[in-house]
Amino acid sequence: MKKKITAAFAAAAVLLAATGCGGNETAQTTAAVQENQPAQTTTAPENDTDGNDDADSGEEDDSGEDTGDEERSVNGFALSVNGSDGKMNITRAAKKSTSMGDADTWTIFVYLCGTDLESDDGYGAATSDVLQMCQAEASDNVRFVFQTGGTSQWANEIFSADACERYVVQDNDVVLVDSAPLTNMGDPATLKDFLDWGVENYPAEKMGFVFWDHGGGSITGACVDELNEGDTLYLSDMNTAFSQVYANMTDKFEFIGFDCCLMGTAETANILSTYARYFYGSQETEPGSGWDYTAIGNFLAENPSANGGELGKVLADSFYDECAAAEQEDGCTFTIIDCEKFDDFAIAFNDYAKELYEAAVSDLAGIVRGVNNAENFGGNDKSEGFTNMVDIGGIVKNCSSYADGSNVLAALENCIVYNKNGSSHSGASGLSVYYPLQVEGSEELKTFSGICISPYYLSLVDMVAKGYTGNGYDNQVFFTEDGDWSNEDCASESYDDSYFDDVSYGESGESSLITFAQDPGFDDEGYYGFVLDENALGYTASVSALILMDLGDDQLLELGETYDVYTDWDSGYFGDNFDGKWLSLPDGSLLSMYIVEAGDDSTIYTSPIELNGKRTNLRIVQSGDSVKIEGAWDGIDENGMAAREVRKLKAGDKIAPIYYILGDDDSESTYTADAYEWADGDNVIYAQLPNGDYYYAFSIDDIYGDYCMTDPVVFTVGDDGISFSELE
Repeated sequence: MKKKITAAFAAAAVLLAATGCGGNETAQTTAAVQENQPAQTTTAPENDTDGNDDADSGEEDDSGEDTGDEERSVNGFALSVNGSDGKMNITRAAKKSTSMGDADTWTIFVYLCGTDLESDDGYGAATSDVLQMCQAEASDNVRFVFQTGGTSQWANEIFSADACERYVVQDNDVVLVDSAPLTNMGDPATLKDFLDWGVENYPAEKMGFVFWDHGGGSITGACVDELNEGDTLYLSDMNTAFSQVYANMTDKFEFIGFDCCLMGTAETANILSTYARYFYGSQETEPGSGWDYTAIGNFLAENPSANGGELGKVLADSFYDECAAAEQEDGCTFTIIDCEKFDDFAIAFNDYAKELYEAAVSDLAGIVRGVNNAENFGGNDKSEGFTNMVDIGGIVKNCSSYADGSNVLAALENCIVYNKNGSSHSGASGLSVYYPLQVEGSEELKTFSGICISPYYLSLVDMVAKGYTGNGYDNQVFFTEDGDWSNEDCASESYDDSYFDDVSYGESGESSLITFAQDPGFDDEGYYGFVLDENALGYTASVSALILMDLGDDQLLELGETYDVYTDWDSGYFGDNFDGKWLSLPDGSLLSMYIVEAGDDSTIYTSPIELNGKRTNLRIVQSGDSVKIEGAWDGIDENGMAAREVRKLKAGDKIAPIYYILGDDDSESTYTADAYEWADGDNVIYAQLPNGDYYYAFSIDDIYGDYCMTDPVVFTVGDDGISFSELE
């Protein structure tokens, strides 16, 4: 495949040399009339009973005079909450609609940050997508304009890794039109420069913008530059760049989208709704192949008058097909948002969050359990790392007994033009939101406080992160003396985000909130279990079990976790329900297993392994006794970015299980076993554990991310099944 890609671009290079290209060709700028329009303000409608009332649309001022409202926005938009009633107002920069190009023309700008998706083992994902652009139907009305950078090497012979290059793809040709010294793709100034240059030189009636690379969700953003210490574009960086460029535009972008993992979030859509008519994003990780740019180019060549919603549907369907080609369609998600309707959703969500926060003061545990049972995306487990991105519709539905979510669900459905979900995420609502499943540090919460779409939801997040136990929590730190709130205050230099430095993070394994009415032990029938007292029930999020093996020398090998636990939340009783079955490689090597997601019909596990000497994770789906390997996925890296490619196992791959080793001093290390060589037709085995003695301990998670691990007991696997006994 690498030869084919290189050959195709070598041919293109000959074409460039023959035409004398590679200098500074620019397109003729289309003249446009700068039009001054008032800021657009959306307010919460009075007496809104169905969640679909039309808000103030911010009608244009025919006089063309600036009303001054735009000064209220911070970097393009402002959210504010009135202390008297808690209602939200949203003010966005002037709504613009004067075309910047000829009728029925399209320019799609692509911020092509190659990183390891391009450089790793010659994978060449960016090169493949540029080839797709070149293979689209020729059209004088459609062009792709992209900027390269962010990678140590390209998998073709045209792009230079030592320069910032800009190319135009049109009529099946790729043409170098600009080259400059290499700059940091994680710097908002680089993004702004490309936007300014592109809009000036390649305007069109409809302009789209694509972020291409890794993504990590609302907190870590997208586009990591591997040449600049993993610097990334945060949402605030994107907002800064777009707001400055938008000030000199006469029209909005038709769409802004992410050919990146995990960026289909409410926080991202909120920021970019100021600058675009439509927003495209995936809640889940994307395969390395990403979008189908040939399908995009073909559709626009045949339908140049199409709008961003119509293009989005084609994109979502073709993206699903790309996932299917990579055998990853089950985990596919993709959403098209009508940005004109997003503010109605944001207002409804703020109303809902206010009610949910007020309920949380008296019953936070029940709400946390509801949130934890909502779908989450990108791993969120011990082996793969945490993104803390949770389905917003799932939160609303699971917490419906605490707050009426009918309006916000209706508003969410109304702003979604189209979404495409695979079978593993059939219930995904279309947008994710940040929630601290496990907080990685104070900077995470500081970042969230600056991009949140509701101060009441921020208060709920703060309660969880701060470890609120019903002892006088006060959210007034986020509000003025009059009870007002605005994102302008959060973005100002005077904002004191040191508040979050006082929040305690991490896992002790000895949560003081987990207390028992009946200590862990055996009942008269030999079942192992315990009863939580009423106080502990109020602070317990979930109960699982850990399976361990004794290595001697006061060390335990952790085989992993299982939800084979009997639970009765009414009585507080929890007991063993383990059948002794486990997953192993074909040679019998046991895998350490951690739960990614547990549904009614199936469970997704991840297992830490070395694949051909490189640390990664094996994704496995179990449904009853049926087991399917999805492939190997690297998880979340040190920059908070999700790996895109789930690599299928192939004959000759060497798989070495990795285990966590627990010491009696609370230390944790890892052990890598001997490798097994994968063969065609192999599959993992789900069967009874080998005969012998093992250990079983309950892991009780509190609602703040800490846990309590009970003392282990012995279970013995024999020919007649399993039996539990006290540890001698």
